[in-house]
Amino acid sequence: MKFSIIIKNIDWQLLAPAIILTLLGLVAIFGNSSDSLSFKKQILFFGIAIVAMLVIASMEVRALKANSYLLLALYLGSLLLLLGLLIFGTQTRGVKGWYDFGFMSFDPKIFSALILILVLAKYFSLRHIEMASFWTIIVPAIYVLFPIVLILLEPDLGSSLGFIAIWFGIIMFSGLKTRHFFILILLTLIVFAGSWQVFLKDYQKQRILTFLNLQNDDRGIAWSVNQSKIAIGSAGIFGKGIGKGSQSRYGFLSEPNTDFIFSSLAEQTGLAGVFVVLATFLFLFFRIISIIFMASDNFTRLFSAGFAFFLLSQIFVNAGMCLGLFPVVGIPLPFVSYGGSQLLASYLGIGILMSLQRKE
Repeated sequence: MKFSIIIKNIDWQLLAPAIILTLLGLVAIFGNSSDSLSFKKQILFFGIAIVAMLVIASMEVRALKANSYLLLALYLGSLLLLLGLLIFGTQTRGVKGWYDFGFMSFDPKIFSALILILVLAKYFSLRHIEMASFWTIIVPAIYVLFPIVLILLEPDLGSSLGFIAIWFGIIMFSGLKTRHFFILILLTLIVFAGSWQVFLKDYQKQRILTFLNLQNDDRGIAWSVNQSKIAIGSAGIFGKGIGKGSQSRYGFLSEPNTDFIFSSLAEQTGLAGVFVVLATFLFLFFRIISIIFMASDNFTRLFSAGFAFFLLSQIFVNAGMCLGLFPVVGIPLPFVSYGGSQLLASYLGIGILMSLQRKE
């Protein structure tokens, strides 16, 4: 298919909000940086992500539904990359979260999430008649369990939440009976209770316990959350101005370009900036929801549901931990946070949605 045809058929209701969010992220990164390296690198990542999105949009992604071997190969490859993190991954603050190649780093988890959405969408789109049987969901539960276990072994609690959100998002639109859905919720709670004892490290447990009582640790683990709330609360309606955020620019706010970029952006642009960010996310989310209900096939519907819930989980957790509503678990804000892996994978998700909507 000619590239010009793809450009002509771009779904701007999907792409425009994503671009706006990335530009807002660039504003925050520019304001946080004493040097321009991070800002320039993010612009490069942005350009690569847009090109990759257009390439994926030009492909016939729906054909994956009929290619079980290719999807299985992608899934097994994603598991190998996650397993490799436990051996070769760079360790930061006790977590082996990415591969460090010196000139660049690579986080395979978000790409694994996209592959998992494709795998589950294929599985359930072929078995919608069989959804009356609870046993039909046992196999896909195993598909979800493997990456979650590998991610928890890093240990990365935050990223594992995104995979669970994918599972529930697809299950909700798969035709599963209500009583089976609540059984799944119960089983998930049991698994997480077991994870507390088996997978979570002491510092991760402490983060959660600190979240429940921040005032008892205002100079320890709760420091970042308290500084985040100061940054947001002191911003006013229009913020302190780009590059003038004291908490962000002078080191009081940890990870202002990634985990706490929502707080950094709020400090610099105020309530007005927060409103724009949330309204843009809302517009993007409702556009994906509309695709779910207008989809002509189950594969498109289920992929859209999985991608929507994955984004929604990241948005809620990131904004929630910045506001002190959730524990600090290290989740980036989609399309906004600094990082090539998350930006590329997010735009690849948009490209897949465009491809699935296209009618030849």
